[in-house]
Amino acid sequence: MMSITSHNLDFKRSVLDLVACGCSTSASIDRFSVRKYAKTGSRNSSRGCGARRSVFCRQNLARCRVYSTKAPDTLLNGIGQSPPTLLHLKKESTSPISLANLFEVVSDDLRTLNQNLQSIVGAENPVLMSAAEQIFGAGGKRMRPALVFLVSRATAELVGLKELTTEHRRLAEIIEMIHTASLIHDDVLDESDMRRGKETVHQLYGTRVAVLAGDFMFAQSSWYLANLENLEVIKLISQVIKDFASGEIKQASSLFDCELELEEYLLKSYYKTASLIAASTKGAAIFSGVDSSMGKKMYEYGKNLGLSFQIVDDILDFTQSAEQLGKPAGSDLAKGNLTAPVIFALEKEPKLREIIESEFYETGSLDEAIKLVKACGGIEMAQELAKEKADLAIQNLQCLPRSSFRMALEQMVMYNLERID
Repeated sequence: MMSITSHNLDFKRSVLDLVACGCSTSASIDRFSVRKYAKTGSRNSSRGCGARRSVFCRQNLARCRVYSTKAPDTLLNGIGQSPPTLLHLKKESTSPISLANLFEVVSDDLRTLNQNLQSIVGAENPVLMSAAEQIFGAGGKRMRPALVFLVSRATAELVGLKELTTEHRRLAEIIEMIHTASLIHDDVLDESDMRRGKETVHQLYGTRVAVLAGDFMFAQSSWYLANLENLEVIKLISQVIKDFASGEIKQASSLFDCELELEEYLLKSYYKTASLIAASTKGAAIFSGVDSSMGKKMYEYGKNLGLSFQIVDDILDFTQSAEQLGKPAGSDLAKGNLTAPVIFALEKEPKLREIIESEFYETGSLDEAIKLVKACGGIEMAQELAKEKADLAIQNLQCLPRSSFRMALEQMVMYNLERID
């Protein structure tokens, strides 16, 4: 069992970058302070708000203890080194990036995957099959399997593979099944009625069937995973399923908690979102047969992309309309789930803390809280954090040869950032 104590947060080496994997010893890790960054953020975003000390400069920073039986190994990268020079991500054209165009280089792979998704669940139980059809039929971006295919093809070129292996394709199917199972369970926990414009499984069939359908998909994906007979990948993906539960528990135990640190938020985001993406990209590299250093780079790419995606999603919860989101704006905050924009804003506006801790008891208090988050620069500071993680993701791709597949992986990072432009 591993224990890690987190102190001050360094954006270049956050708690996520310093968690050890497969280490049976305890580790206590000190972080550097980034007061310069915090002051810059305060100057740019504190207009009209009572300026307070930044989240990075707390005198009495709460400690966050993390326990894990198997945490990702590459999160230790960067200790004792100077922070990397961040790349400047500039668009080569003014036209927005289309996912359809971005995935064109693996479109045949995705078509095959879509044909297999419903049949791979199995037809033993008509209700479970119907539930699977409901959510698979709702479409979705298929971002995770697309990343599997892109990394698979980009790394396969390095070792002279002309075509993807059966393991590559089965990994993409397993990843999408795990993601789908997590969505079914998330909708139950969040009591969501709609998913991708369709009624959710629990809305149609009830909570009991939804939970069992999610469990069945987790079990089925685990069966296919075991049949890949690659112990490294089995351990990697099995950890993801554990991380999902850890993320939900961390979130449920910190609702309306204004003492929540940015480190804890990032760790929860890793568990809920980035863990699966990181495992997807590393697993693809493993099946290509590249060396372990390449696998670690692909893992870091997936981790940083996943964190950036989650931060952007949390920003959109404040900046998009209910019609765009498919749910009420600020719904995460309404449920007490404090995300990056709120954590930053809490450092500047004492009244926001009072409103949140009252759990929006007074009429109109939620709208007031959303206005305070926007007015105090919470959105802008969260955008900077998302861009920083995106920069790191781009850096992790430099080990790949130039190709249409690497370009698509880079554009995936840019596509994510365009969502907040």
